[in-house]
Amino acid sequence: MKLATIRTSDGTRAARLTADGYVDLGYTDVGDLLTHDDWTGRAASDGEVHPPRGADLAPVVTRPGKVLCVGLNYRTHILEMGRELPEHPTLFAKFVESLIGARDHIELPPESDTVDWEAELAVVIGRPVRRASTEEAEAAIAGFTVLNDVSMRDWQFRTKEWLQGKTFEASTPVGPVLVTPDELPGGVRPAASISCDINGEVMQKADTSDLVFDPVDLVRYASTILTLRPGDIIATGTPGGVGHARTPARYLVDGDTVVTEIVGIGRLDNTARAV
Repeated sequence: MKLATIRTSDGTRAARLTADGYVDLGYTDVGDLLTHDDWTGRAASDGEVHPPRGADLAPVVTRPGKVLCVGLNYRTHILEMGRELPEHPTLFAKFVESLIGARDHIELPPESDTVDWEAELAVVIGRPVRRASTEEAEAAIAGFTVLNDVSMRDWQFRTKEWLQGKTFEASTPVGPVLVTPDELPGGVRPAASISCDINGEVMQKADTSDLVFDPVDLVRYASTILTLRPGDIIATGTPGGVGHARTPARYLVDGDTVVTEIVGIGRLDNTARAV
């Protein structure tokens, strides 16, 4: 099953993507749908069909209670950044103001000239879970989506804490859909190719098998700290190929096209725009 949040003249709506278009499910967004224990049955219901062409896609969850992000979780990226493999996940957060849709513009703020790309697999939580066992963590995963953890590197590395460089407003595309685990090879530990292209040039290309901590590991770890709730998002980290690690370094400029794709889930098509 593939679920999306679309913008309509009546506001945002949760929808199921079918061959005919987006079937309106009667909820304000996918996060709203996930708050119901029987959300899988509700997601299979019928409703008004919105044509797929020209659909205006919002972030798949418009106002998640939490967006937790994992740094240094692909072996290739850890090595290119000159670091050792971690014993525990490196966690930071984003706020909802940073989230944009799958085709929205990535805002390049005037305060930074080192805006970087980071293609990521993102987990969406489908039921409340705290101190999860492996089985509980698996059951708590509603599905997966695509996220680009666009980072303002100069702000990120001003201090040892990364938050300030990771949550600039209107910088983080997430979508286009949530795909349930049953549709993905590997299920809750999906085996998928992930990539990021800038202006048609491949910058990142890897497989989720390169993850140090897989999605189930991350749900277990994060749920030890606090309760994860329906609609919460965990971004699982980025593979090698970021602009900051290149020689010379390369960053996004006005007009750059950014395509972030995970096979079996979908792609984000965003243009960087100076503000």
